[in-house]
Amino acid sequence: MKRTYLLVGLIAAGIALSPATYAQEAGGKRGHDVSFSDLDTDGDGALTLEELQARGQARFAEADTDGDGSLSRDELIAAGRKASEERADKTLERLDADKDGAISAEEMQAAGGERRAKGAERMFERIDADDDGSISEAEFEAAKDKMKGKKRKGKGKRKGHNSEESDG
Repeated sequence: MKRTYLLVGLIAAGIALSPATYAQEAGGKRGHDVSFSDLDTDGDGALTLEELQARGQARFAEADTDGDGSLSRDELIAAGRKASEERADKTLERLDADKDGAISAEEMQAAGGERRAKGAERMFERIDADDDGSISEAEFEAAKDKMKGKKRKGKGKRKGHNSEESDG
């Protein structure tokens, strides 16, 4: 169980610090943290395309600390680090029941660890194609390939994206 939490934590930390994450979450508020009123800048009760575009431009400008109109590697890293720190603070606030500045295994478990463990078990069972209780390298690679295919399909369905070009 500790390995699962450690693995999930390491993956989350890697994602949180990646430049791609900042490109999606710049400005500190993730998509689900943004309120309607944050976006409705003129307060008329309706969102326009211009208001949504203005939000993206403001997030970019905030990250562009030298004001040169582009985001350097250092700016992306700094912005990603800021977003990661904000997420860590929110996570501590939400899960640190005894307010000691750390999340214990018990606090993690109380916050839904059992549900996550069952999800991990279901994922393991899906990957373990031959049901032998272990995942071979072939099963692991097949699962990775399947996930890559799902991601490409999702990108291909979005307006203006071509799944073959998204392979990178």
